[in-house]
Formats: sequence, structure tokens, C-alpha cells
Amino acid sequence: MSFESVVASARSEGRTLLNEVEAKQTVIEAGVPATETRLATSADEARKHADELGYPVVLKIVSNDIAHKSDVGGVKLNLENGDQVAAAYDEIMANARKAEPNASIQGISVQKMAKPGTEVIVGMTTDPQFGPVMMFGLGGVMVEVMKDVAFRVVPLSDRDARQMITDIKGKAILDGVRGQPPADVSALANTILKVSEFVAAHPEVKELDLNPVLAYEDGAVAVDARIVIGEN
Repeated sequence: MSFESVVASARSEGRTLLNEVEAKQTVIEAGVPATETRLATSADEARKHADELGYPVVLKIVSNDIAHKSDVGGVKLNLENGDQVAAAYDEIMANARKAEPNASIQGISVQKMAKPGTEVIVGMTTDPQFGPVMMFGLGGVMVEVMKDVAFRVVPLSDRDARQMITDIKGKAILDGVRGQPPADVSALANTILKVSEFVAAHPEVKELDLNPVLAYEDGAVAVDARIVIGEN
């Protein structure tokens, strides 16, 4: 499904927030490495997706009415087989309906569990004066606690992307500390550039977050994506 058709579908439903499956498909098509994510609307469908993607897998509730999935028991990690997936599907649905009885639930996303890496965030927000602005920093809860981020106005050059990475105070973590391997700076710069190119080409995108992106010694992969579009 093209980004244009995803946007049209969301607007027809009165949504400005793309769900995780739509957002992931969008960034993958834009050339950003991300974990393939599929939507399941039944336990059997979740099992089928998991069998095809390969184990272990992660299941997450898909609902624009549930902002913090983990808080409502809407995430299950490291599922090793079809029986675990089917049981997790039913449990997530029950948890979500109990926590948010009025939430509109699209289904449950199924994705392959990514290997651990250094968590970073790649994001974009729209400034009323400057337009699209790219953001890079340490990811996960670190971005909320440390607020250690760098910004650049779109469009970016490769040099801009690399400078964003070196600008953060936590750069030493990416260099590798206490025996950890260094992060692949070229892969991170490429991710920043791909997002910059995508938002420059699609002014309907108002916000975009890849958090976390897992940085490895040889590459990087986004495991969660959030995209907000304009109303028209």
C-alpha cells in the first residue's frame, strides 16, 4: 500500500495518527531499516504471521486510543512458538479491553524480536517558523529523562546527519563503553537522511518518531514508528 493510500485511508476514518503497522510499512518503503510488522485480527492470524516471520516475536496492541501500550498489558515479548503467540494474543486483547473498555482496537501487531542494541531516537517535528526539523538522541526512556538531543532543519546533507550524532552529550555511549561494541555511525546517519528525504517529499507529515532505533556494530533497525499527518 502506497503512503498516499495510507494517508487517504487514515483521513477517511478521521485519524491523523497512523497506526504502528502503517507507520512501519511507510518508513520501510522510504528506505529506513525497520522490523517487518504485520496486523493480526485473530489468534490464528497472529500465529500464521509469526510462523512466517520467524521466532521469537513481539506482539503489541494496535489502537490509537491506547498511548502507553505496556501500561495496559498490551505488549508481549520473546514469544517462542505458535501456542505462546495465540495465548498472548488473547491475553493482550483481554488486558486492553479491561483497561480501556471504550478504546477502538484495530488488532495486534506481530513483529520479529530484534536483537538488543544501543537505543537511539530519530525523529522529526514541524516548527511553525522553520518547517520540518530533524531530531537525534539517545532513545528509549533516555530521551525523556536526559533530553540529550540534537536538531537540524530539513533538508539535511550527510555532513549534517553525522554532526547531529556527534553533537549529543552521550556520544561516548555510541563509541562503545565497558566492552560494548561501537555503534555503526554510517548506518545511523543513513537512517537520519532517509527520514529527512521522506519528510521533505511529504509535507503532509507533521511528526515522525522512530523510538527506539537499535544501533549495532554493523547496522541499525527501527523497532517502533509513529507518524502524525496533517488534517488535510
